[in-house]
Amino acid sequence: MAARTTSPLLTWTSFAPALAVIALVLTWGRDLGTVVVIIVAAVLAGAVLAAVHHAEVVAHRVGEPFGSLVLAVAVTIIEVALIVTLMVSGGKDTASLARDTVFAAVMITCNGIVGLSLFVGAQRYGLISFNAEGTGAALATVTTLAALTMVVPTFTTSAPGPEFSSSQLAFAAVASLALYGMFVSTQTFRHRDFFLPVSDEGQLLEDTHADPPTTRATLVSLGLLLLSLVAVVGLAKVESPAIEAAVAAAGFPPSFVGVVIALLVLLPETLAAVRAARRKRIQISLNLALGSAMASIGLTIPAIAIASVWLEGPLLLGLGATQMVLLALTVVVSVLTVVPGRATRLQGGVHLVLLAAFVFLAINP
Repeated sequence: MAARTTSPLLTWTSFAPALAVIALVLTWGRDLGTVVVIIVAAVLAGAVLAAVHHAEVVAHRVGEPFGSLVLAVAVTIIEVALIVTLMVSGGKDTASLARDTVFAAVMITCNGIVGLSLFVGAQRYGLISFNAEGTGAALATVTTLAALTMVVPTFTTSAPGPEFSSSQLAFAAVASLALYGMFVSTQTFRHRDFFLPVSDEGQLLEDTHADPPTTRATLVSLGLLLLSLVAVVGLAKVESPAIEAAVAAAGFPPSFVGVVIALLVLLPETLAAVRAARRKRIQISLNLALGSAMASIGLTIPAIAIASVWLEGPLLLGLGATQMVLLALTVVVSVLTVVPGRATRLQGGVHLVLLAAFVFLAINP
């Protein structure tokens, strides 16, 4: 007798987005008790994991590096929508939320996801290889975007404090979109081979571990991915008062809310990157990490610039001295990691220590 197979529509990854949307409808705009907050958090986690699954299905269909781009953009949509909704509802108290979240995203991706991927891959295979040309181009773009949007505002004089004037913010938004657009064009068309996995001998590799999904399965996953994203954004907004209360109760600075948001929205990227590293597809892990950092800045800043038209209060984008030191150290270490095109556990461990330093200093500034 032939084995029975489960329909793709009858798996938990199909039910989770629908359940999350139902939970969103039932809890939106209401004061929630502790038990309900915990239940909503569990549903939110399920929606995030379902989004990872469906993004990977779509990514497998379109292939690399399009797949990494799909997941990076999907996660960034979550981040942008969440930041904007929190800033609209929070008023002046959220003036630095965009900066805190985007900087946390850069540190988590460039140190956390990169470090964890390198460590996991090297732990399993010893010496791991990746394409230094593509990774170097991605790192250069991330560095330029981060400096332009989060370092320069600290030193401008047209507006008081670490913020841009209206014209400066418009320039930063246009420049961010232009840089991101040029990188995507380079990654997906003109120099696609720079972003494909390579063997230890430097030969390009294609993922052949499974047949690509059918068109129908891909379209179903695309629809469920969009549903998951809507649910994640909405439920994260529902959970935001509990997050803020927990941060305050723990005695952490209010800016730590941005770290929590970044950790939440980058969970799909982290899981997908570690899976790729375990298959010795380190280039895919790096594409995910640096692509997310790039999208986080290149798409968030323009969105915030548009939203600033109706947002109350200042928009603080400039980093403090400690944050700039951490960013500079991350860039230097990342360059030294990327240049050889090979890495061991040591490089992964260095990046993870930098992430730990960032989290510790975010709690104890």
